[in-house]
Amino acid sequence: MSINKFRDEVNAGQRFEFGKNWKNFLLKLNDERISISKSSLSGMLGDISLSNRSFLDVGSGSGLSSLAARNLGANVTSFDFDDSSVWCTAELKSRYYPNDENWKVMQGSVLDKDFLDQLGQFDIVHSWGVLHHTGQMWAAIDNCINLVNDDGVIFIAIYNDQGIKSHFWWMVKWLYNKMPRFLKKPFAYMAGFSLEFLMFLKYTLKLKPMVILAPIFDYKQSRGMSKLSDIVDWYGGFPYEFSTYDYLIDYIQNKGFELQNGKKASSLGCHELVFKKASTIS
Repeated sequence: MSINKFRDEVNAGQRFEFGKNWKNFLLKLNDERISISKSSLSGMLGDISLSNRSFLDVGSGSGLSSLAARNLGANVTSFDFDDSSVWCTAELKSRYYPNDENWKVMQGSVLDKDFLDQLGQFDIVHSWGVLHHTGQMWAAIDNCINLVNDDGVIFIAIYNDQGIKSHFWWMVKWLYNKMPRFLKKPFAYMAGFSLEFLMFLKYTLKLKPMVILAPIFDYKQSRGMSKLSDIVDWYGGFPYEFSTYDYLIDYIQNKGFELQNGKKASSLGCHELVFKKASTIS
């Protein structure tokens, strides 16, 4: 997929520009968020060390996960298809690791096999909340699997399949991308906070208001992200695909991997899964 096709799809309301949203997120980025992201990444990988290991960040977005991996000692290669996302990642590299030869930032698509063939293989392939937005999720997952070396690990996060709810979300995201630009953010914020208010009322009647309030107050503790930025992603993120937790596990294990760690999304959100090549497991 060429950059011209990307622009055509954005203009036609068929694709969300994540990179422009990430530029706003970088204005909120601070040392605390960076530390949280580092802890989140190392927590999911467990005893898998990143020190002096090759780390590929597929769809690097803001660049925060790439920065976390570099802070953990990895030799990082980051790429994204969205040119604004590439800018964000390069900006973080410039801020924290200027002229560092152990962090490369590139533009490319996970669906472009010619581009991927030039990269080689990696110890850790990471793609958080990206592959379900490519328009060809299973092909994107397969392409990531092929980038893992013989001693390697793959860490992905994929939207949960909630049945009819997920199809409803598909319609909401489609609608967002068809709107005039000046209506998009107001729509996302209005819909997002209205939904949370209704959920707050529901759990308050059950005498459990903290079920809704606690995640809001502690939001940045989840990967160091920003709620306002993520709301726009939730409503705008299109194309949009999803899968059940068990199907993802079966699919990837049938490709010669074994699950090392996983977090199953209970409703809206992403399953997080870490797999290791089966031949390397004793």
